[in-house]
Amino acid sequence: MGGARSDRPATSAKRAAIGEFELIRRFFDRGPARRVELGIGDDCALIAPRAGRTMAVSTDMLVSGRHFLPDADPRSLGHKALAVNLSDLAAMGADPYAFTLAIALARVDERWLEGFASGLFEIADRFRCELIGGDTTAGPLTISITVLGDLPGAVALRRDRAEPGDDLWLSGEIGGAAYALHRRLAGDALAPDDPSALRLDRPEPRVALGIGLRHLARAAIDLSDGLIGDLGHICERSRVGARIELARLPIAAALARSPAVDPVREALAGGDDYELLFCAAAEDRTAISALGSSLSLPLTRIGAIVAGQGIVLHDARGAPVAIDTKGFDHFG
Repeated sequence: MGGARSDRPATSAKRAAIGEFELIRRFFDRGPARRVELGIGDDCALIAPRAGRTMAVSTDMLVSGRHFLPDADPRSLGHKALAVNLSDLAAMGADPYAFTLAIALARVDERWLEGFASGLFEIADRFRCELIGGDTTAGPLTISITVLGDLPGAVALRRDRAEPGDDLWLSGEIGGAAYALHRRLAGDALAPDDPSALRLDRPEPRVALGIGLRHLARAAIDLSDGLIGDLGHICERSRVGARIELARLPIAAALARSPAVDPVREALAGGDDYELLFCAAAEDRTAISALGSSLSLPLTRIGAIVAGQGIVLHDARGAPVAIDTKGFDHFG
């Protein structure tokens, strides 16, 4: 959100009710930078890394019609756009620090921008994560955020450190967001405060949990593309296999009651949960349970990491179960 760009259509200012720089000033520029040396208003932001800390950086893109419905509530969309990035920091055990925003708008709708900015800054302030720059342009509605965080030394929760014998844990519950999307695609209306709608529209990044797991978990990932798909990333990076006890899955109540879909399949493959899936030594079970209690966040042991390859599903009697499913693939 700095200088002019030569690739922007020359006529865009004529079509818009307000110009690009006025748009930035009114909706996104909040004055002098607070957490960095220099923020919005120049060609680059200037950041002085904190001594003894490692930077964590992640980028996520949300595209209308692909990641959210075109009529999505702008305030909720502002929340989600940053929340999914904060969830990546949580999965690494990092403290949020700052973020940049690049947004393409089909047209300048001031009421939409007010709602979007309100939701964005509401969650940004809660996690002390400062907007420090970005870009705006005309085009199909697309939101891209790069988030910056940091953490001390070598305590990052990486995907490549799971070991056979580790417990497999999951925060919160899964499947609520997938259930809400299924309902909406079927043409059903959901109240804004419906628990499933909130899971889809306003996911809660588990930042405090990630920080608390720095010295407890070996590996972690946030569930954006479904339990099976995201667990597969840990298994691939750590060169291990996994076993899931289906009876232990904390499936969202609305999904578990639904006669229209297979709850287990949706819980395994549905995306947008943004819970943390993590691996830890069995000796840390008591400490992990205590952490969950301190955060008022259920933590469920759903299986284990095993030697070999692949993910094996077991029913309540311990028998293997074959379910043909996989996580979300943007190009699938």
